[in-house]
Amino acid sequence: MAYTGQTRVPRTPTPPQGEQVARYDTYVQAQKAVDHLADKAFPVQMVTIVGTDLQMVERVTGRLSYPRAAVGGFVSGAWFGLFVGLLLSLFSTEESSPLLPAILIGGAFGLLFSVLTYSLSRGRRDFTSASQIVASSYAVLCHAEKAHQARQLLAEVGGVTSGWPTKPVVPEVAPQPPTGVRPPADADAPPAQDA
Repeated sequence: MAYTGQTRVPRTPTPPQGEQVARYDTYVQAQKAVDHLADKAFPVQMVTIVGTDLQMVERVTGRLSYPRAAVGGFVSGAWFGLFVGLLLSLFSTEESSPLLPAILIGGAFGLLFSVLTYSLSRGRRDFTSASQIVASSYAVLCHAEKAHQARQLLAEVGGVTSGWPTKPVVPEVAPQPPTGVRPPADADAPPAQDA
């Protein structure tokens, strides 16, 4: 039995290889398409999802104030304190658990640092937000030797193939007459005179 292994991801930025077999408006649709290929036992290591026209979208989630900064800092510090408290309780031989003091101390330091950081910003950023990179469309590419099979399988789930060319566009060239053959005379041109 041969070991197929995982396809190596290039360490340096490399353009994607393959032919476009489908295009989708959302990443979830492209992901479902690749999942469909996997369900049909298609070698999905030959497939790549490529997002185009990338945009950084920052969604504002709320207004930031001293109370909100304090609560957020306390909660994040308390989580860290819980982690430290659990580690200390594993190695503690005393009957009293260091868990509660670690949570309170972690929360206090988190609150202090969060309020201090917010006060140093001096109102330049009085809101909270979440950022993500989104694309306007997602193409599913496949290696040329399996592209036709991938297109057939994706046609079952409605892969949109318009938008990007599937193969490089070759400009049309007007046909040339064979060498040694004179092109027909133009009907509007005056007749040639013999000397």
